[in-house]
Amino acid sequence: MMTEYTKPLPIISPINQICWNSAKKHELRLQRCNLCERFWYPNSHQCPYCWSRDYSWKKVSGRGTLNSWVIFHQRYYQGFKDDIPYNVIQVELEEGPRIISSLVGVQNEEITMGMPVEVIFEDITKEITLPKFQPLK
Repeated sequence: MMTEYTKPLPIISPINQICWNSAKKHELRLQRCNLCERFWYPNSHQCPYCWSRDYSWKKVSGRGTLNSWVIFHQRYYQGFKDDIPYNVIQVELEEGPRIISSLVGVQNEEITMGMPVEVIFEDITKEITLPKFQPLK
């Protein structure tokens, strides 16, 4: 049985519903333009590169490179009080887009620029599964 989740949750909308449904299945899917064939994130109604509205949702590798990170030492949300200090990372996926998430399975002091990472999934409520990252094994 899951305990009450007290951290902020994503807001599900028609434009990101497929993204969150895929995460629930432990798959990372992004929008890919059917015209210029580029992936993008965050979700939108049109390709940010060529402005085409013709796109598909494609499963991506979930592998990438740690591009940037910050360690929070102050509580901004009550739900994070037991996690301090915690990290927030930016991962550049092999397919190109950058995603904000958190890194698990490593001490904050061991985080390095360019660290290869892979997606994992954390089922946090019945409705929401969050993609997080761990060092590539």
